[in-house]
Amino acid sequence: MRQAFNPFLPLNEYVPDGEPHIFGDRVYIFGSHDKEGGDTFCMLDYVTYSAPVSDITDWRYEGVIYRAEQDPQYKELPYMYAPDVVRGNDGRYYLYYSMSGPRGVGGYIGPISVAVADKPAGPYEFLGFVREKDGSPMEKYVCFDPGVINDDGVIRLYYGTQYDYEEKEDFPENGIAEMMEMFGRTREEILSYSDSIMGPIMLTLEDDMLTVKEEPHHIIPYRVKNTGFEEHPFFEASSIRKVNGKYYFIYSSMNNHELCYAISDHPDRNFVFGGTIVSNGDIGYNGRTSEDRLNMTGTTHGSIIEVNGKWYVFYHRLTHKSDYSRQACAEEIRIEEDGSIKQVEMTSCGLNGGPLIGQGSYPAGIACNITNGHMPHGSNRIFEDSFPNYTNDGEERFIGEISDGTLIGFKYFEFKDLKKVGVTVRVDASGAGSDAVSEPGCFYIKTDYEAESTACIKINDDIGDGGWKYYETTVSIRDGIYPIYLEYKGNRKIQLKEIRFT
Repeated sequence: MRQAFNPFLPLNEYVPDGEPHIFGDRVYIFGSHDKEGGDTFCMLDYVTYSAPVSDITDWRYEGVIYRAEQDPQYKELPYMYAPDVVRGNDGRYYLYYSMSGPRGVGGYIGPISVAVADKPAGPYEFLGFVREKDGSPMEKYVCFDPGVINDDGVIRLYYGTQYDYEEKEDFPENGIAEMMEMFGRTREEILSYSDSIMGPIMLTLEDDMLTVKEEPHHIIPYRVKNTGFEEHPFFEASSIRKVNGKYYFIYSSMNNHELCYAISDHPDRNFVFGGTIVSNGDIGYNGRTSEDRLNMTGTTHGSIIEVNGKWYVFYHRLTHKSDYSRQACAEEIRIEEDGSIKQVEMTSCGLNGGPLIGQGSYPAGIACNITNGHMPHGSNRIFEDSFPNYTNDGEERFIGEISDGTLIGFKYFEFKDLKKVGVTVRVDASGAGSDAVSEPGCFYIKTDYEAESTACIKINDDIGDGGWKYYETTVSIRDGIYPIYLEYKGNRKIQLKEIRFT
């Protein structure tokens, strides 16, 4: 029986910023393309995966659909950032994206690029830049992170980014120089906007999918103090969906770990803050604070989609102690009768339609929570600090730098007649701890985050012999649906490759 895990693509694949769309009888995921263990964002060409609408556990690789070198800006800005795809009124498929340099430098300067294909999975060919009526590139506001929708024949393009420079009391005396460098604009141009050069923007396009029809303007006021957006202001990752006649604007907030949403009866105004849909550290879920995040947190980007009467949110998680190796995840959500969406937790079984089978082996990479109790927030860099993280060594993928106090969570499994739980582990090459003579350690098994352990998997002395070792213990877990948490105690750093239930 095939099952769907999180991340739902192969463990060696890194497709963040996911925009899911149904075209025909298949669901397609379009996103950026990170390199495993990469040193900046979006180092690889666009690929896509698709699954039949009838079975979203069955994802198929569709190959490379568009190459960065096809864009005229490639030599100066070699990386393609978060794209979106829409079907035009002519029946063809249009891909919108922006280009950037290393670590985001230059990503706010250029126009929005457009490519076109006859099929959802391409191949796409460069078409042009979003342009003014006179044919010049459209560069109003900050052309970043495009999201697009065919709204009953009207092509609406959303984009933008936002920082808090203009909220400071000493602006424009301070902050303007940073904005000039970041956005590639003069002081006069930045200050010429009656509202702000920043914030979420919408425009409409002609049927050629390039030419501006309705001029761009804010859909949410830039200044959010004393509004519903004050605690979760827009940052980036514009995405738009139409649900039951209402418009859902999905975005990444300035908190930078959560996907939020706003709702309006109109596509271009009067959006009201709705709430948080998902956080890649489970911050906010059941009141969890940022200090108690359950993973390293960082950039997020995604959207929602309905498949066979069920709604899902697509987002991404971070790996390799950086923002540069992000993997696609999804969770089932519920849109209530009043249109609201309650925040959902990260799980290991997002698209599975229910818990995973509590028998057999599972890769450590499907762990939805990895924490040592003080996990960092990513900030466009690779951390050198030691903390548990999902990583790789060639074709081997595992959770590394597991030290005393590390908690690793898998949610959820349905257990029946479970007898034993086992792990495959080895010593972590980054160090064995501070003691010259270190104890091997133990994984305590818990079925609730705050519960007492039910058993202990003792890591024996022979782990020091090198290579992967398998250890197991008998357990007494009653039949039912539970998470499994492994809490490590010991002063020897180790790595975890798999968990096994028998």
